[in-house]
Amino acid sequence: MRISRSTAGTAFVGGAMILTLTALAYPTMLGVQNTSTKQDRVIANTNYGPLTEADRDFVVKVRAAGLWEHPLGLLAMERGTTPEMKEAGEHLVVGHGRLDDTCRRIAIELGITLPNQASPQQQGFVATVQSSTGKEFDSTAVNIMRVTHGQIFPAIAKIRANTRNTLVRQLADQANDTVLDHITVLEKTGLVNHEQVNFQQTSPPKMPLEQVTPPAPQAGAPVLVLKIPKSLEDLNTASPAPAPSPTVG
Repeated sequence: MRISRSTAGTAFVGGAMILTLTALAYPTMLGVQNTSTKQDRVIANTNYGPLTEADRDFVVKVRAAGLWEHPLGLLAMERGTTPEMKEAGEHLVVGHGRLDDTCRRIAIELGITLPNQASPQQQGFVATVQSSTGKEFDSTAVNIMRVTHGQIFPAIAKIRANTRNTLVRQLADQANDTVLDHITVLEKTGLVNHEQVNFQQTSPPKMPLEQVTPPAPQAGAPVLVLKIPKSLEDLNTASPAPAPSPTVG
């Protein structure tokens, strides 16, 4: 897999990379293609407001996003070839570490079971990036993550507009701020191929459900924690974790 670059220095995603993104780049928010009215079905009444199938799925999907983007952030910190790439890695690690903390806390409050592994599709993202080195590593990681982050926005907006659960609403607010921060630092690398990214965002391929669904955790398995290195705990990413509120919305 080879990546060529334009004279302006912006990475251009080559043919092999286009095929990879076509095969893999489907919304990180798993199952976004599902528009069934069943998603509006209330599955529990909680102290924080009614919980719908869509609400539950959103919490699971935010958790699943962190299960592949947090490791990629650590990889970017280690293998990125520029300060901007390493900075992007730091923001990915911190942003998803904070989102994960929120997901784990509200999952207990709402009775939601969280996955401990990313979906097969998301694991494919990580494998694709891991197989590259040097400048190719930077370009591959940035463009895959820029596609998936761009696709997340509509799902976040829909949940934020429709949920009546205050904890889910707070998670949506935090996720929106985090995604915007990540898009900003990814673009700061100068490696985003905007033409190809925009195409992938608006024309994602259909994926089998089993490819976009994280496997269920083993019974009794401890919940995996996405840790933030102590050196990054005070990093300002404009996406602090909200304090839970029991007010029914």
